[in-house]
Amino acid sequence: MLCYIDICLFVSVLLTAGNGPTDVEAQIKSKVAASTKAAQRILKEVLSVANGGTWGPWSGPEFCAEGYYATGYSLKIEEKQGKGDDTALNAIRLKCRKGNNSPSTGGTISAQEGRWGQWSETTDCPLGEQLVGFRLQVEAKQGRGDDTAANTVNFRCRSFNGGATNIIGTRGFWGKVGAWSQTCPLGSAICGLEVRIEPNQGRGDDTALNDAKFYCCSQ
Repeated sequence: MLCYIDICLFVSVLLTAGNGPTDVEAQIKSKVAASTKAAQRILKEVLSVANGGTWGPWSGPEFCAEGYYATGYSLKIEEKQGKGDDTALNAIRLKCRKGNNSPSTGGTISAQEGRWGQWSETTDCPLGEQLVGFRLQVEAKQGRGDDTAANTVNFRCRSFNGGATNIIGTRGFWGKVGAWSQTCPLGSAICGLEVRIEPNQGRGDDTALNDAKFYCCSQ
């Protein structure tokens, strides 16, 4: 599993460079850093949902450092634009913490960001719990209307070694809330993420963040 992710990251870097991004060096550094962190983790599950949007490429994964897990999150959301082009959800940021109750911080991770919106305050799991599952609220394709794709994400929290789960998160502006992903196996929690974001369409209809995956680690 770890080797597979490293290979994907390497291929992603080559494809990105071939497409001529504005800052290839920065993207390569990000991919290498993510690959190094991935090699330190023991992955147990990749969480995904079936209702994600279909526009844009996948970012490649980003991981908390070894021993750190996601205990909270914040969202970058563009407010309603009235007669303008709405994009809603633009990015997801995970807060990394070490251990089950430790205040030790591992900073934050965000695989990629859309360009619009403002970051929300962090929403945290109850003390001693980590993120272990998610669901997306996604607006279906609007035809000639204004598409927004993913609008928000909710998470399930649970203690690393089991127990009851708690739901955190709120509703977004548009779309339906989909089914929950699988839950991280006991002895694991979310340690990384990958997002699907449509690039800026210029004068076209922008949707920003479309879909997401989350990685469960046991170490």
